[in-house]
Amino acid sequence: MMESSVSTHGAEDCPVKCTKVEDDFVPSKLGTKEYWDDAYKRELEAYKDIGDVGEIWFGEESMDRVIRWMEAQNIPENAAILDIGTGNGMFLAKHGFSNLTGIDYSKAAVELTVNILEEEGLKNVKIQVEDFLNPSTELKGFDVCIDKGTFDAISLSPEDREEAKKRYVNSLRTVTQPGGFFIITSCNWTKEQLLQIFTPGFELVRELPTPRFQFGGVTGNSVTALVFKRID
Repeated sequence: MMESSVSTHGAEDCPVKCTKVEDDFVPSKLGTKEYWDDAYKRELEAYKDIGDVGEIWFGEESMDRVIRWMEAQNIPENAAILDIGTGNGMFLAKHGFSNLTGIDYSKAAVELTVNILEEEGLKNVKIQVEDFLNPSTELKGFDVCIDKGTFDAISLSPEDREEAKKRYVNSLRTVTQPGGFFIITSCNWTKEQLLQIFTPGFELVRELPTPRFQFGGVTGNSVTALVFKRID
């Protein structure tokens, strides 16, 4: 998922930045399906009118970072890869892999992705409408699952966020092969928080480098990128 009004060219701005209260977040329209349906309808219209494919969440560097790690690990080209909340499909359009599935719960997002991939001449990518919190029984057996902002958006749901987060983790365990990898990029959750959310069931393999900032003598990261491995 992505918001067309957010510019991420060459930067890693947060497309779903939230307001934090203690250990949780203030509910936001960014956590609703209606918001993303409207956003992607606008992007689809823009694509049909002027060929604008929209923005890339977290910038191109975030995509390149994931691809570099996968290539360094010698992930096979035919590995089954799932892009969770595929948005406009720009990640899929840059890959060198051949067994890809992109899902989004917005029909407009899926239509936009299909149009873009057809324009790019990529016909070996499966794109489908799926609610990841209620996945179909056919959605399973993936070697690598990738999330860039979808879990962030789910965390902002105005209704039953805790249950939504639990269902996300359960769905992830269902669709990921034992020993498979989960790569998440988040601008709302820290490394420590993500470790708490996704364990047990997944173990941390690697923290990917992200841009660092310094303010008031404190150094930190505005974006967290982690690689987990399913262990049960």
